[in-house]
Amino acid sequence: MTRVMLALSAPPAPGTQANPTGEMMKFVGMMVLMVVVFYLIGIRPQQKKAKEHATLLKTLRPGDKIFTTSGIVGVVITVKEKTVSLRSADAKLEILKSAVSEITERSGEATQS
Repeated sequence: MTRVMLALSAPPAPGTQANPTGEMMKFVGMMVLMVVVFYLIGIRPQQKKAKEHATLLKTLRPGDKIFTTSGIVGVVITVKEKTVSLRSADAKLEILKSAVSEITERSGEATQS
């Protein structure tokens, strides 16, 4: 009886194959870990940034000083549903709301950034 117990508790002999079920579980575990890391590094920060940009566009109002994605600095004249009219130097421009990247001053008062 002691011989049988020793045989059951002994490590596998050299040259034998690993348990295929255990190897598959390792593979699935690594894939799940990679998906979680990809979500935390890639997708989640992008969603957060998109949410902040949507909030910025909702709070846009006439008199705000803004930067656009193309580098234009101007003051908002009117805000429509999809566009913004702004004055930059002597020019009046109408741009898409999505082109607004930052609000530097809110209707005369400076933001702290």
